This record gives sequence, C-alpha cells and structure tokens, in this order.
Amino acid sequence: MALAASELILNADGSIYHLNLLPEDIASTIILVGDPDRVAKVSAYFDRIELKKGKREFLTHTGWYNHKRISVVSTGIGTDNIDIVLNELDALVNIDLGTRNVKPSLTALEFVRIGTSGAIQTDIAIDSFLMSEYGIGLDGLLHFYDVAATPETTFQEALTAHLGWQEKNIAPYVFKCDDSLKEKLVSNRIRLGVTVTNAGFYGPQGRTLRLQNGVTDFHEKLGSFRFEHMRLTNLEMETAAIYGLSALLGHKAISMNVILANRTTGMFSKNPAASMNSLIQYCLHAITA
Repeated sequence: MALAASELILNADGSIYHLNLLPEDIASTIILVGDPDRVAKVSAYFDRIELKKGKREFLTHTGWYNHKRISVVSTGIGTDNIDIVLNELDALVNIDLGTRNVKPSLTALEFVRIGTSGAIQTDIAIDSFLMSEYGIGLDGLLHFYDVAATPETTFQEALTAHLGWQEKNIAPYVFKCDDSLKEKLVSNRIRLGVTVTNAGFYGPQGRTLRLQNGVTDFHEKLGSFRFEHMRLTNLEMETAAIYGLSALLGHKAISMNVILANRTTGMFSKNPAASMNSLIQYCLHAITA
C-alpha cells in the first residue's frame, strides 16, 4: 500500500522533506555529527566532495575518502532530531519515493556517529575516545515504536530495577552497537563504554543552574550501576536513539565519542577542537582501512 502524502512528505523536487536529499545523494556509509559546522570539518579530509546540500540544521556532504564513498550528515542535537534523520535516511534507500511503496529488497546502511560526551566515572580521561558498546535511552523515543523483546531485555530490566525512577515515568531502553562496525573501529586507543542518552543537556543530565533537579539521585544511581562486567560510562543526547532505530530498521550503527567533560571531577577539555579533529581522522582511517 502506498504511503500517504502526510506520512512520507516530499519537497517539490521529490527530495525527502527535512533532509532535502534524493536517494542518489547519499552513500551507504554515513557519518552522523550533531553540529552542522562539523560536517565541513569532516569533509575537509575527503579526497573529493561531490555534493553539498542542506536545510535547517540538516547539512549533508557526500564525497570520497581513500577510494570509499562516504556521506556526512548533521543531525542537530537530541533524539527528536535523530528520529527525523534516521527515518528519512532509511526512506531514501528503502522506499520508492515515486510510488511511495516500501521496496521488496531492503538496503542496510552503516551509521558512524562522531560526537562529544561527558564521562560519569572518575577514571575516564578528558580527551580520550570512547566507543559506545551499548546505548541506554532515558528519553522515551523508542517507546513510541513497536519494539519486540531484544537480546538486552535482561540488561534493561536490571537497570530499571536499580534506578527505581518509574514514578518519574523514566523507563530505560537498551540497544547494542553493531558488532561488525565495532570490530572495524576498535583499537587500543578506544575505551569500550555504556552510554546513557537523555532528552536534554541540563536537568536531564543532572545539571543544576537556576532550576533544581527533580531526580536528586541522578549521578549516584547512574554511577553505581553494574551489570555483569559493565558499568555506565558517559552521558550524551543521541546514541541510544541511533542504536534503537538502526536495529529496528535493519541498519548498522556505532557511536564514537570524544570525552570533553568529566562530570564527577568537574574537568573540561582545554582543546576540544583538537580532540574532535583527532577522532574524525581516526574514524575516517578506520572506516576505509
């Protein structure tokens, strides 16, 4: 059955609504960055750029690096934007935009998030690189989708019981990274971690400016959780949504974080731009090696 115009929204030129892209505009390997300005910082390392498009905070550069075609797309901040970006990128490869029908043969994309994050354990160094082996969502996005039981159900149940935040209507969801991308990007430079994703930067990450936090045991509960050999390592605003939607849609995803802040020690990077550039170069080399 063809998707209605209100469900699959296209621009006048036939491009997907928010991203302003046509199917031929994107590569099968896509780097996701939050900051639109970071798109050009990634594509500056490309051997050749073949396309630049943008609309609102969603910028896309597609080009070639080490004989591999790669797209870099800015998502903006937060899981609400991830919902737009992941669904529209999937639509570009798995829905015929002319007939509005889902294609009989589906394509799996590779998503590599390159982002910033704050550590919640004292031993995680500023400017270090952390790969999110798991993404923990406290934001609720995935609860709006039909999510069957996942291999991480036991993990999810243990975390829910530990946090005890049901009265705050906080129900965590848990998704794992793609193992093939993990093997491609892991090295002795990379720490493996369990990343917590939430819907905001201040209260939802336990920060207090003028408003007092309603979850008074936020850092204590996150920092003390243990499941098998794992602990929660860092906080940010996109990873769990990327992992969850990728898993449901049949794509592969990995999240690479540069640790700019440590919330337990109060420290922040003295040169965040240099640390981010280093992670960008590391990821491009690993993706194409």
